Amino acid sequence: MNITRLCLIRHGETPWNVERRLQGHTDIALNFRGMTQATQMAAALKNISLEFDALYTSDLKRAADTAQAIVEQFNMPAIVMSELRERHFGALQGLSISDAPALKPEIWQAHIARNLDHSLEGGESINQFAERVQNALALIREKHAGETVLLVSHGGTLDMMYRIASGQALETARIVSVPNASLNWLTHDGKSWAVERWADTRHLNGLALENVDL
Repeated sequence: MNITRLCLIRHGETPWNVERRLQGHTDIALNFRGMTQATQMAAALKNISLEFDALYTSDLKRAADTAQAIVEQFNMPAIVMSELRERHFGALQGLSISDAPALKPEIWQAHIARNLDHSLEGGESINQFAERVQNALALIREKHAGETVLLVSHGGTLDMMYRIASGQALETARIVSVPNASLNWLTHDGKSWAVERWADTRHLNGLALENVDL
Protein backbone atom coordinates (compact mmCIF):
# COMPACT_ATOMS: atom_id res chain seq x y z
CA MET A 1 0.00 0.00 0.00
CA ASN A 2 1.33 3.44 -1.01
CA ILE A 3 0.88 5.66 2.05
CA THR A 4 1.23 9.44 1.81
CA ARG A 5 2.14 11.08 5.11
CA LEU A 6 1.74 14.75 5.99
CA CYS A 7 3.33 16.32 9.05
CA LEU A 8 1.26 19.44 9.72
CA ILE A 9 3.04 22.12 11.75
CA ARG A 10 1.37 25.21 13.18
CA HIS A 11 3.47 28.37 13.13
CA GLY A 12 5.10 29.64 16.32
CA GLU A 13 3.57 32.22 18.61
CA THR A 14 2.96 35.83 17.50
CA PRO A 15 2.16 39.00 19.46
CA TRP A 16 -1.42 38.76 18.24
CA ASN A 17 -1.69 35.20 19.57
CA VAL A 18 -0.80 36.57 23.00
CA GLU A 19 -3.36 39.37 22.63
CA ARG A 20 -5.91 36.85 21.30
CA ARG A 21 -6.50 38.84 18.15
CA LEU A 22 -7.91 37.25 15.02
CA GLN A 23 -5.03 37.29 12.54
CA GLY A 24 -6.48 35.72 9.41
CA HIS A 25 -4.57 37.08 6.41
CA THR A 26 -2.92 39.87 8.43
CA ASP A 27 0.82 39.31 8.09
CA ILE A 28 2.08 39.19 11.69
CA ALA A 29 5.63 38.10 12.53
CA LEU A 30 6.68 35.65 15.22
CA ASN A 31 7.58 36.96 18.67
CA PHE A 32 10.62 35.74 20.61
CA ARG A 33 8.76 32.74 22.04
CA GLY A 34 7.52 31.87 18.56
CA MET A 35 11.05 31.91 17.18
CA THR A 36 12.17 29.70 20.07
CA GLN A 37 9.35 27.27 19.34
CA ALA A 38 10.31 27.11 15.66
CA THR A 39 13.94 26.45 16.53
CA GLN A 40 13.08 23.68 19.00
CA MET A 41 10.63 22.06 16.58
CA ALA A 42 13.14 22.00 13.72
CA ALA A 43 15.90 20.66 15.99
CA ALA A 44 13.60 17.89 17.19
CA LEU A 45 12.88 16.80 13.60
CA LYS A 46 16.62 16.77 12.94
CA ASN A 47 17.32 14.79 16.12
CA ILE A 48 14.97 11.98 15.07
CA SER A 49 16.53 12.02 11.57
CA LEU A 50 13.15 12.53 9.98
CA GLU A 51 13.26 11.84 6.27
CA PHE A 52 10.83 13.81 4.14
CA ASP A 53 10.44 14.61 0.46
CA ALA A 54 9.10 18.18 0.44
CA LEU A 55 8.43 21.15 2.69
CA TYR A 56 5.47 23.45 2.07
CA THR A 57 4.55 26.66 3.85
CA SER A 58 1.88 29.32 3.84
CA ASP A 59 3.14 32.59 2.39
CA LEU A 60 2.30 34.53 5.57
CA LYS A 61 5.39 35.55 7.52
CA ARG A 62 4.57 33.71 10.75
CA ALA A 63 4.40 30.41 8.88
CA ALA A 64 7.24 31.13 6.47
CA ASP A 65 9.59 32.08 9.32
CA THR A 66 8.64 28.89 11.18
CA ALA A 67 9.40 26.90 8.03
CA GLN A 68 12.73 28.71 7.71
CA ALA A 69 13.91 26.99 10.89
CA ILE A 70 13.38 23.66 9.11
CA VAL A 71 15.14 24.95 5.98
CA GLU A 72 18.19 25.83 8.08
CA GLN A 73 18.31 22.39 9.73
CA PHE A 74 17.75 20.29 6.62
CA ASN A 75 18.98 22.53 3.80
CA MET A 76 15.77 21.86 1.89
CA PRO A 77 13.91 24.78 0.29
CA ALA A 78 10.35 25.57 1.33
CA ILE A 79 7.66 25.63 -1.35
CA VAL A 80 5.45 28.66 -0.74
CA MET A 81 1.73 27.97 -1.20
CA SER A 82 -0.75 30.77 -0.54
CA GLU A 83 -3.59 28.24 -0.40
CA LEU A 84 -2.24 27.20 3.02
CA ARG A 85 -3.11 30.59 4.55
CA GLU A 86 -5.37 30.99 7.54
CA ARG A 87 -9.04 31.70 6.90
CA HIS A 88 -9.75 35.34 5.99
CA PHE A 89 -11.82 36.64 8.90
CA GLY A 90 -13.09 39.72 7.10
CA ALA A 91 -14.20 42.54 9.40
CA LEU A 92 -13.05 40.55 12.45
CA GLN A 93 -9.37 40.59 11.48
CA GLY A 94 -7.33 42.55 13.99
CA LEU A 95 -10.00 42.43 16.68
CA SER A 96 -9.46 40.59 19.95
CA ILE A 97 -11.94 37.94 20.96
CA SER A 98 -12.93 40.14 23.90
CA ASP A 99 -13.59 43.24 21.77
CA ALA A 100 -15.16 41.64 18.70
CA PRO A 101 -18.55 40.80 20.27
CA ALA A 102 -19.15 44.46 21.15
CA LEU A 103 -17.64 46.02 18.02
CA LYS A 104 -19.07 43.61 15.42
CA PRO A 105 -21.91 41.77 17.23
CA GLU A 106 -23.74 40.37 14.19
CA ILE A 107 -20.58 39.22 12.44
CA TRP A 108 -19.19 37.77 15.67
CA GLN A 109 -22.40 35.82 16.22
CA ALA A 110 -22.18 34.37 12.72
CA HIS A 111 -18.57 33.45 13.44
CA ILE A 112 -19.18 31.62 16.71
CA ALA A 113 -22.33 29.98 15.36
CA ARG A 114 -20.22 28.60 12.49
CA ASN A 115 -22.57 29.89 9.82
CA LEU A 116 -21.19 28.01 6.84
CA ASP A 117 -22.06 30.62 4.21
CA HIS A 118 -21.30 33.86 6.06
CA SER A 119 -18.23 35.67 4.68
CA LEU A 120 -17.74 37.83 7.81
CA GLU A 121 -18.02 41.01 5.75
CA GLY A 122 -15.29 40.68 3.17
CA GLY A 123 -13.68 37.47 4.34
CA GLU A 124 -14.17 33.79 3.54
CA SER A 125 -17.14 31.68 4.47
CA ILE A 126 -16.42 28.35 6.14
CA ASN A 127 -17.54 26.58 2.97
CA GLN A 128 -15.14 28.66 0.85
CA PHE A 129 -12.33 28.04 3.33
CA ALA A 130 -13.02 24.29 3.38
CA GLU A 131 -12.94 24.13 -0.41
CA ARG A 132 -9.61 25.99 -0.53
CA VAL A 133 -8.01 23.67 2.04
CA GLN A 134 -9.48 20.56 0.41
CA ASN A 135 -8.03 21.61 -2.94
CA ALA A 136 -4.61 22.32 -1.40
CA LEU A 137 -4.51 18.87 0.19
CA ALA A 138 -5.53 17.24 -3.09
CA LEU A 139 -2.80 19.08 -5.01
CA ILE A 140 -0.11 18.11 -2.52
CA ARG A 141 -1.24 14.48 -2.39
CA GLU A 142 -1.35 14.23 -6.18
CA LYS A 143 2.17 15.60 -6.48
CA HIS A 144 3.63 13.59 -3.58
CA ALA A 145 1.75 10.30 -3.56
CA GLY A 146 3.53 7.78 -1.34
CA GLU A 147 5.88 10.42 0.07
CA THR A 148 6.30 12.24 3.39
CA VAL A 149 5.63 15.98 3.30
CA LEU A 150 6.07 18.68 5.94
CA LEU A 151 3.51 21.46 5.82
CA VAL A 152 3.69 24.67 7.91
CA SER A 153 0.39 26.48 8.25
CA HIS A 154 -2.11 28.00 10.71
CA GLY A 155 -4.41 26.90 13.51
CA GLY A 156 -7.65 27.28 11.60
CA THR A 157 -6.22 25.70 8.47
CA LEU A 158 -4.90 22.69 10.36
CA ASP A 159 -8.21 22.35 12.19
CA MET A 160 -9.91 22.24 8.76
CA MET A 161 -7.48 19.52 7.66
CA TYR A 162 -8.37 17.57 10.81
CA ARG A 163 -12.05 17.88 9.91
CA ILE A 164 -11.42 16.68 6.38
CA ALA A 165 -9.39 13.69 7.58
CA SER A 166 -11.66 12.73 10.48
CA GLY A 167 -15.03 13.48 8.93
CA GLN A 168 -15.94 16.09 11.56
CA ALA A 169 -18.82 18.25 10.35
CA LEU A 170 -17.96 21.83 9.41
CA GLU A 171 -20.72 23.33 11.52
CA THR A 172 -19.58 21.70 14.76
CA ALA A 173 -17.32 23.37 17.32
CA ARG A 174 -13.59 22.66 17.26
CA ILE A 175 -12.83 19.47 19.19
CA VAL A 176 -9.03 19.39 18.96
CA SER A 177 -6.38 21.93 19.91
CA VAL A 178 -3.68 22.98 17.48
CA PRO A 179 -0.79 24.17 19.66
CA ASN A 180 1.86 26.54 18.33
CA ALA A 181 4.76 24.62 16.72
CA SER A 182 2.97 21.31 17.28
CA LEU A 183 3.40 18.26 15.05
CA ASN A 184 0.20 16.75 13.64
CA TRP A 185 0.22 13.75 11.31
CA LEU A 186 -2.24 12.76 8.57
CA THR A 187 -2.00 9.76 6.25
CA HIS A 188 -3.65 8.91 2.95
CA ASP A 189 -3.92 5.31 1.77
CA GLY A 190 -4.97 6.12 -1.78
CA LYS A 191 -8.63 6.25 -0.84
CA SER A 192 -9.04 8.59 2.11
CA TRP A 193 -7.27 10.68 4.74
CA ALA A 194 -6.86 9.57 8.35
CA VAL A 195 -5.52 11.22 11.50
CA GLU A 196 -2.43 9.39 12.72
CA ARG A 197 -1.29 11.61 15.61
CA TRP A 198 -2.29 15.06 16.79
CA ALA A 199 -1.09 18.02 18.90
CA ASP A 200 2.35 16.62 19.71
CA THR A 201 4.38 19.21 21.66
CA ARG A 202 6.83 16.86 23.37
CA HIS A 203 9.70 18.58 21.53
CA LEU A 204 9.00 21.93 23.22
CA ASN A 205 10.35 22.89 26.62
CA GLY A 206 10.89 25.87 28.87
CA LEU A 207 9.76 29.18 27.45
CA ALA A 208 8.63 27.54 24.19
CA LEU A 209 6.06 25.37 25.96
CA GLU A 210 4.20 28.31 27.49
CA ASN A 211 0.98 29.55 25.84
CA VAL A 212 1.17 26.97 23.02
CA ASP A 213 -2.62 26.82 22.70
CA LEU A 214 -3.11 30.53 22.06
